[in-house]
Amino acid sequence: MREYIVQKGDTLHRVASAFKLSVDTLIVDNPWAATQPYLISGQVLYIRPSTDRKYVIQPGEYERQIAKQFGVELDELRLANPGLAEHDFTEGKTIVIPEDHQDQIVRLRGEYGYEDLKEDLAALALRYPFIEVGSIGTSVMGKDIPYVRIGQGTRKIHANASVHANEWLTTPCLLRFIEQYAQGIDGTEEHIGTSQWVYGGSPQDLLEHTSLWVVPMVNPDGVELVQQGVLPTHPLYHDLKKWNEGRADYRGWKANIRGVDLNDQFPAYWEEEVRRRGKIGPSRRDYAGPAPLSEPESKALADLTERELFDMVLSIHSQGQEIYWNYRDLEPKESRDWALRLAAATGYRALKLGGSDAGYKDWFIQRFGKPGFTVEVGLGVNPLPMRDYDDIAAEVGMLMATVLSG
Repeated sequence: MREYIVQKGDTLHRVASAFKLSVDTLIVDNPWAATQPYLISGQVLYIRPSTDRKYVIQPGEYERQIAKQFGVELDELRLANPGLAEHDFTEGKTIVIPEDHQDQIVRLRGEYGYEDLKEDLAALALRYPFIEVGSIGTSVMGKDIPYVRIGQGTRKIHANASVHANEWLTTPCLLRFIEQYAQGIDGTEEHIGTSQWVYGGSPQDLLEHTSLWVVPMVNPDGVELVQQGVLPTHPLYHDLKKWNEGRADYRGWKANIRGVDLNDQFPAYWEEEVRRRGKIGPSRRDYAGPAPLSEPESKALADLTERELFDMVLSIHSQGQEIYWNYRDLEPKESRDWALRLAAATGYRALKLGGSDAGYKDWFIQRFGKPGFTVEVGLGVNPLPMRDYDDIAAEVGMLMATVLSG
């Protein structure tokens, strides 16, 4: 075995992914890792040699058939077996099967964090020049809050994700749709045929009639806290420990880094939400803050919305497989019909919700009188397990394609 020194940002899932191992295998070789909530920089992990997927070619099989069977691209299969020419893929030969969709930019390499987001956005913008990437503002800790824009049409749609820290799986699910949308639009010789638009209709037509603005990670500080924990060197270390009620594990944390729930921050009967929640100070969840839009993350999202005057918004949360579409009977008539369409596309339930205020969707409906939705994706306990990623990403894709189709 080799030794690996844990670096800042490492988690068991990220290290396992980097060395093509399972987390269970990593824990077997490093049993102490299961006894602490997070890895700490400087710790040593023992890494056994990776076990690549291998396959013995069966009678009558050829390389294109093998690639299709394992769901990988033909070029990926050839790259994983560089010493083999096409005629060398013969019966009885042992070959390496690569990971699925290596050409895909947005994929999980362990927990999907802020650094993954920045890298993927840069790669997407480089591959697809018609994608606009920028920042709507900065978080408490000074991180840029990125946005992605596709299209120049007059119909403006907005979607956001990871408003709550432990709902970080919503970010790659939404970003995967962005990549699929871009692939469907792209017609250059280099990229044509690399992916198909699986949702029907013409992405090029959507591009001309619609502007899609996505903020994939509203709460980057909180996401980092959930995934990596906090060290004594952090300026808010003692406060965070108190707000987390002494827990060393922050996976149940929903708030931003100052203990404010960003989806209780919007000026839509905010005072009533404060009374309903009953939280008078910072907490891992449900504290609405000292005033509406007191936090830079919620303020940046509100400013973007005021500036762009979207025709429809969606806030992607987890979990429950539910779509909330109303607010105090202020929503327009078409909101219910839209919710039913989205429910039919995803298999989720469209619900009329009461007893909730100060959310982004609530404020948008009250402020602009246009359709707004909170979508709870997936089922289980947050953070949702990474094994659910592909299924949830497909559901988010159906949701977004339905919205864009008008």
